[in-house]
Amino acid sequence: MAVYYLRVTSYPLIKSCVQYCPSMIIRIALLLMLASLAVFISVDLLLWPAIPGLTELMTRLGLITLLSAFAILLITGLFVLSKLIMFACFDYFSTRQRLQRKLLFIQAQQHRFKQLFHCRIMQINYFSELKRKRLLIANNRHHILSLSKAIDKDLMSIKHQLPKPTYRQLKREHSQYLDQQDIDSLLKLQQKITTLV
Repeated sequence: MAVYYLRVTSYPLIKSCVQYCPSMIIRIALLLMLASLAVFISVDLLLWPAIPGLTELMTRLGLITLLSAFAILLITGLFVLSKLIMFACFDYFSTRQRLQRKLLFIQAQQHRFKQLFHCRIMQINYFSELKRKRLLIANNRHHILSLSKAIDKDLMSIKHQLPKPTYRQLKREHSQYLDQQDIDSLLKLQQKITTLV
């Protein structure tokens, strides 16, 4: 029963000791440095009475105290660093961080899909516009050819009724407008020919 009571009561004490351990160790190391400084000052004071064995012993004690303070600081630094690395690893592999990384990955993937969708829409619009222009050009050529055939037919039907210079002039205009692919001028020429009849 006493052992169980000791374990239960000492656990919070150990936990708090682990939490405040680095600051306590740093305080101890600083106290050891101050003690070594005090020992070095006392060695200087002991040099005046000229006690050689005691001064050498005090110097060694001061060096040992100073080196132990530095060793404690170094060990504390390594302990704190390893503790930070351990907590960073635990935090990195924690459920919260994994979910956050997954969420960031999904958001990046959604952003990439939106950009891809936008690029695909632009590509489809570009190719559909290009196809529309090609169809429009082909349609215009077809209309121009059919209009040209109608003008040729009209000219052949009224060839004997027109004077030769007028006929040649109309024929020249027809071939010129056909070479230029000018549909408006061809329409005007057809109206002109129909008015001559």
